[in-house]
Amino acid sequence: MKLINFALFIALLSVTACVGIPENVSPVKGFELERYLGKWYEIARLDHSFERGLDNVSAEYTLREGGGVVVKNKGYSRKKQEWNDIIGKAFFVNEENEGYLKVSFFGPFYGSYVIFELDQDDYQYAFISGPNRKYLWFLSRTPTVDQSLIEHFIERISALGFDKNNLV
Repeated sequence: MKLINFALFIALLSVTACVGIPENVSPVKGFELERYLGKWYEIARLDHSFERGLDNVSAEYTLREGGGVVVKNKGYSRKKQEWNDIIGKAFFVNEENEGYLKVSFFGPFYGSYVIFELDQDDYQYAFISGPNRKYLWFLSRTPTVDQSLIEHFIERISALGFDKNNLV
């Protein structure tokens, strides 16, 4: 199951202190978790083994009993012709009004979830990085977005030093 590999990836990241933030990337301020909850669709990502071969990837965020966030990632493997999903948990690293969380799909091991751009008016799209420039996601409330938003994403990540040539 490809998403199980994601849990192993997060575990590996945590061993190397991976709740950091890439240089020159800043989490959004004024973040409101209640508005962020719900379903998001992956528009683009940097390719990684834990998502390789998956299409129609989505993430759903709900409040976790006892605090934090339940994270449910889901994707379709065309090769296996089946849906894969994995459930994890996330917590704020600093303040709750900052888009900087740590996420875990495997025990006590966490990786960074840094929201560095967010449509703060309507919460319709978000740009997220991991602890370094190898991990990047573009999420949207809808499965497709306008080309102008894709172009904005590419311009923004290029300016921050992410590799636009390896986007999926």
